Order: sequence, then structure tokens, then C-alpha cells
Amino acid sequence: MNQISQTTPTTIGQNDEITPRFAVLRARWHADLVDRAVDGFTDRMAERGIPAAAIDVIDLPGAFEIPLEAKRIAEAGRHVAVIAVGFVVDGGIYRHDFVARAVIEGLMRVQLDTGMPVFSVVLTPHHFHEHDVHQAFFTGHMTTKGQEAAEACLATPAVRDRLGDHAARPDATRPDAARPDAAQADAA
Repeated sequence: MNQISQTTPTTIGQNDEITPRFAVLRARWHADLVDRAVDGFTDRMAERGIPAAAIDVIDLPGAFEIPLEAKRIAEAGRHVAVIAVGFVVDGGIYRHDFVARAVIEGLMRVQLDTGMPVFSVVLTPHHFHEHDVHQAFFTGHMTTKGQEAAEACLATPAVRDRLGDHAARPDATRPDAARPDAAQADAA
């Protein structure tokens, strides 16, 4: 029997291994910081058995464009989850709160309207300045947030459902994996 459902978006890798696909939408404003989150995400996914080849990174001009592209990806059905990555700061022209709110509300709407899990690593720091202290802090912070997004992605039931048998392996990505009664509950 095929170990992956016919509706699970996949890619075939080396040795004909089937791997589900993930979409990362990457805003290019503050690319040096945004890229750290993408690196954190892809590195953590690789640690959990999802190769970089199964992660489609799609560049967008800024965070404001992310919700529309997330909706297009969700409706196309070729991915099991969307991960949005951006860095929205107060540039002095208009309030960054407006952009941040529009992006987050748009991502939630995509998730609720389509059933596609959408994860946000769109950060909106207050009083960000491009000096060494903030650059150093946010470089590390964005890497951590990317790692956390990978963990959240693989721990979310909606993603695990879309992953099918790929999520059935007991490992750190399953919250119930450490429970002794989990295997008995699965067998029942």
C-alpha cells in the first residue's frame, strides 16, 4: 500500500523517497535578518528529516504581499503548510502597526478560509534601529524564531494530518511521542 495519501503534496528525492512540500514566503525588506529566520527554519526541518529540497522559498517584495501569495499557494494545494517570514519596522512614513496588523489578519484569514496551516515569523519590533546592537540581537532572534516555526509546523495536528504517514514516526515533533500511553491509544 502507498504510504502517502494521493492528496499529500510531495516531491520525490534520492532513492525514490517521497517528501511532503512546504512553502516559505520570504519578504525582502531587511533581507539580512529575514534570511536568518529562513535558515533557522530549514536547518531545524533538516534535523527533523525534511530536506531543503522539499522547502520552496518564494521571495516577495515585502510583508504586505505575503497574505495574497499565501492564499494562492493554499488554493493550489501543492504544499502541506505555508510559513510567512518578514520584518516590519516603523519607517517613519506610516505606522508599521498598520502593515503588521494587515499581514497577520490576512494570514489568519487564509488559514481559516482554506484549511491550510499558515505559520508566521513576521516580526514587528518596536524602535528598531540599524545599529550593531539591534542587528546582533535580531540576527539571533530571527534564527530562533525560524527554528520555533519549524517545531510548531511539525507539531500542529493539521500539518501532521497532511503529512500522513510521514508524521507517524515517534520523534520530538509529536507531542504525544513521549507519553507511554500514546502507542496504546494509536493502536485502539
